[in-house]
Order: sequence, then structure tokens, then C-alpha cells
Amino acid sequence: MMRHWKPILIGAAIVAALVTAAVLLPLAEWTIALATKARNTGAAGIAIFILAYIVSTVALLPASLLTLAAGFAYGPVQGLLIASPASVASATVAFLLGRTSLREWARRRIQKFPKARALDSAVGTEGFKLVLLLRLSPVFPFALLNYALSLTQVPLRTYVLASFIGMLPGTALYVYLGSLATVAAEISSAGKGSAGGVRIGFYVVGLLATILVVVLATRAANRAIAAPSSAR
Repeated sequence: MMRHWKPILIGAAIVAALVTAAVLLPLAEWTIALATKARNTGAAGIAIFILAYIVSTVALLPASLLTLAAGFAYGPVQGLLIASPASVASATVAFLLGRTSLREWARRRIQKFPKARALDSAVGTEGFKLVLLLRLSPVFPFALLNYALSLTQVPLRTYVLASFIGMLPGTALYVYLGSLATVAAEISSAGKGSAGGVRIGFYVVGLLATILVVVLATRAANRAIAAPSSAR
């Protein structure tokens, strides 16, 4: 169970450290300046972000820090509009590489994971549903799952659509966590007051709601994945 919460706890710890630094140390102006600079780079900055996301995913590196960075630089709404397509694009590139030039490498890598080897037969009967559930559940790491699914018969269109929907709650959570550091810095820079307290309150309520949605979706996905195996 703790394994499932580990990515969220790590992300929350990173953001908590950033928020604390922004509030208690003279870093508020630096934080705002950094976020503003990222936003002002426009399309070029977004392209670099997406490229970094793809490289991290293909190399089996965790992309969660990049998702946090999207919220930090662009805020919860625009950050999600950037990070979600980036995560889908990176997952698609890894999937296509796993079906072509990296197929043998992916096969050798997946052989080490018995659960991943069993995906092909299951995907063959309920491709969209299984990909969706796997994306909602932390049973497989994000980057590894891309290659595992590339070795199955799931169609590309099914893979992309199910991945987009299934990754959305987790992406939204990390983006929201990342945005909290900038909000804290802006409030600290502007000075404390009732308006700042209300704004923080709204963000905390939004964060709790987002976490609740992710936890409920994860539990439902885990139960649905475990049900067929327990029935056998």
C-alpha cells in the first residue's frame, strides 16, 4: 500500500519544501521571476518542456518532476493543458519505439517483470478497459508500462485514448502540487492578508479534492485489475 502512495508523498514533500522556502526565506521574488520567465518563453518553452518529457520517458526516468514543474511555471489550469499532452506524447513515442527500433530491448526489459508478461492476453480481449485501468493504477511504473503495452496487440488509437483519460487524474494532481509553490511565493511577496488567506484556503480545498479523486480512482482501478485474477 505504501508503494502506491510513494510518488504522491515525494511530490508533496518537494512542494512543501518549496512552499516553506518561499514563505520563510527571501525567495518569493526569485520564485515568481522563475515562473514568469518560463511563461514568457511562449511556444519555445513549451516545446522544450515536451521534448524533455519525451526524453525522460523513453529513458525510463521519472517524469513526475517535470509535471510538478509545469504547475510551478504555468499554474494549475495552463500547466495541466501543457503537461497532459506532453505525457500522452511521451507515452506514444515510447510505445512506437517499443514496437519498432527498441522492440528487442523492450522485450528483454519486460521479461524481468512477470506481471508485465501477462498483459498481452488480457489486452487482446479488453484493450481499452485494461489500458485505462493500468494508467489509473500504480501497479506498473508509467515509463515501463509504455514499453510493456507496446509488446501487446493493443491498437495505437486505443492505447492513446485510454492513456490520455487514465493519466489525467494523476497529472492533474502533480500539476496542482507544483502550482502551490508559486501561489505561496506570490502571497508572500504581496504581503499577508485576508485575501491571501482566502486564496490559500481555496487552493488547499482544491488540493484535497484532487487527492480524493486520485485515491478513489486508484482504488477502483486496483480492485478491477485484481478481480479477474482472484476469480481464476
